[in-house]
Amino acid sequence: MLLGLAILALGVGGYVAARETSIFAVRTIDIRGGTPMLRAQVRKALADEPGRSLLDVDAASLGRRITPIAGVRAFEYDRSFPNTLRIVVRPEEPVLVLRRGAAAYLVSTSGRVIRPLAHRRRSHLPRLYVTHDVRIRVGSRLPRALAAAATTLAPLRSSPLPRGIRSIRAGKELTLVLGGSLELRLGDHGDLALKVAIARRIIRATGAAFAGGGYLDVSVPERPVLSLKSRVEG
Repeated sequence: MLLGLAILALGVGGYVAARETSIFAVRTIDIRGGTPMLRAQVRKALADEPGRSLLDVDAASLGRRITPIAGVRAFEYDRSFPNTLRIVVRPEEPVLVLRRGAAAYLVSTSGRVIRPLAHRRRSHLPRLYVTHDVRIRVGSRLPRALAAAATTLAPLRSSPLPRGIRSIRAGKELTLVLGGSLELRLGDHGDLALKVAIARRIIRATGAAFAGGGYLDVSVPERPVLSLKSRVEG
């Protein structure tokens, strides 16, 4: 028993000594993932980490400095002893362009405003137009009704609708305008995944996206309504 206590005491003493000395002090911060600009922002946020013991590094303290960075969705960290702190950044993924007057912003799949967009015409992402009274803050999430537009688009990145999505109208009801000018009316924010799945099946079966206008209303999933403009009318 005495031998066990002695070993325990030595272990605790060694741990405390390691924390108090520079043996495991951070000398290198290895940041991976994201763009060079994003990695530079993370490095700047961690400017006071060098010299700190790796044993003192924890997720909470790192998160307070990294997660407020607008382009960071998540991160992982690893202590690479003796002196390297490794950070792997998971960047936000832009899914739409938010337009307010002449200003444009990139919005992520989570509904978070990533950054202003200087050359808005160069982006092929769907547009969401809002009025001047909507508050926009880089790094913050959009109001719930507008954020729903971004979260609805997220799964469509890997499985897009025919002709793609040109623009979005969001509010109490959500409408996607496809590249062929077909309006996909989703109604309120309930059962959005189901509504999109039903709309996809109808569009594929009828070729509605290629008809040149009209609408597909799946706001009531059990009773979808398809109305297309005739070619003569168009």
